[in-house]
Amino acid sequence: MKSRRTVMAILLLVMGLLALISLSAGKVWVPLAQWFRPDDPLSAIVLDLRLPRTLLAMTVGASLGMSGAALQGYTRNPLADPGVLGVSSMAALGAVLTLYLGISLQAIWVLPAAAMVAAILGVALLLGLAGSTSSVVTFILAGVILNSVAGAGVAVALSLAPNPWAVGEIINWMMGSLADRSLSDLQMALPFILVGCGLVLTTGRALDALSLGETGARSLGINMAATRWCLALGVGLATGAGVAVTGVIGFVGLVTPHLLRPLIGARPAGLLMPSAIGGAVIVLAADILVRLIPSVAEVKLGVAMAALGGPFFLALLLSLRRRVA
Repeated sequence: MKSRRTVMAILLLVMGLLALISLSAGKVWVPLAQWFRPDDPLSAIVLDLRLPRTLLAMTVGASLGMSGAALQGYTRNPLADPGVLGVSSMAALGAVLTLYLGISLQAIWVLPAAAMVAAILGVALLLGLAGSTSSVVTFILAGVILNSVAGAGVAVALSLAPNPWAVGEIINWMMGSLADRSLSDLQMALPFILVGCGLVLTTGRALDALSLGETGARSLGINMAATRWCLALGVGLATGAGVAVTGVIGFVGLVTPHLLRPLIGARPAGLLMPSAIGGAVIVLAADILVRLIPSVAEVKLGVAMAALGGPFFLALLLSLRRRVA
């Protein structure tokens, strides 16, 4: 088992290399020498299109990776993830409702605010529905309920959408993508993601104590109510802000902690920062991949992550079933 610092150093190096590739990769490859030439049109592609996309990929990936590790640590459930448990779907529902009602055009903050409020509500409902149990089945059922409610709300918005523009925007949010994002999108999401991740990091001691169960955590002086709401606000802000600018990108929070546990151990607090960097690496790599796939239209990032994460989720379920048996 490698040390945590070594793994984080390797992850940071990989993230830096992928960021450089992300700035160059696409239908048109841009060599490093042409990145900062003011008179070169390829420089505009890098600075105006690919730089915001790359920074958003790292930011959103980090928020999803950390949120997944925190939820898995809190619930002692290896299947916990903002996407699987319906938090991302609730955030998308909040964003979709602003598009359906047309109020997203009134102010730039309306859509992200609705997404974050819906995500916070989703986490609170999830923790409330599941209760204090650590049962895998209970959390999966609670997540199914949230996903069903959010899916039904989005379906209603699609079927009753007042115009084709609203339908197209709703579909785009549900599929998730980093294409055509700008620095203003990053500026809008980054403060809330930083605050959300900061709140999640404050729960590290409580997550470690919860390895002993809730009774053991309380005996160590952990305030479970405060931990629950701090986690709900943190995951809600981080996930909601990401969904607000990119749409739903699933399975990052599920996959990342599982890939890192064999390398750095299973201590929940020790997984938070590595999972953030690992999530950034995964989203960066997936975003580069969708740009390089030969197709008329670019494959949506959310679709690509579902295609990669679905088999991983199935393998994880089969592994859990063998352990139980």
